Amino acid sequence: MITKLDDTQMQIGIDSFAAAYDDASLAVSASDRVRNLVEQIEHADQVGLDVFGIGEHHRREYLDSAPTVILGAAAVRTHRIRLTSAVTVLSSADPVRVFQNFATLDLLSQGRAEMVVGRGSFIESFPLFGPETGGLRLAFCREARPAPEDS
Repeated sequence: MITKLDDTQMQIGIDSFAAAYDDASLAVSASDRVRNLVEQIEHADQVGLDVFGIGEHHRREYLDSAPTVILGAAAVRTHRIRLTSAVTVLSSADPVRVFQNFATLDLLSQGRAEMVVGRGSFIESFPLFGPETGGLRLAFCREARPAPEDS
């Protein structure tokens, strides 16, 4: 469902971080949570939302470390909704693999795959992806600090 306002298109969608806890902060079955998320994407497609995004986290409290897998499951159960990352963390991924995963998702979804990319905001996951992330960690920390003022 795209709403036109003075020749400007507005898209309405949802982003999810696939939390491993419910609204009451109680742990939930990981399998049930991911299956329910795919059902939510299917429902969003049925009610006419334009886009559904899945975040990428490499932390214990989230179940979305492989968003293209979740989106791929949703792709075969949906027909119109755009499927996107919310965000793909390039600082911890091989860019060729990211391209291949999203190209495959695009085939499964018949052209409905989109990608939002970024570097990520949590540096504690960097050690999971090998020693080359050490330089990224330093760069991230350097960028997070304010620049010294000129004298």
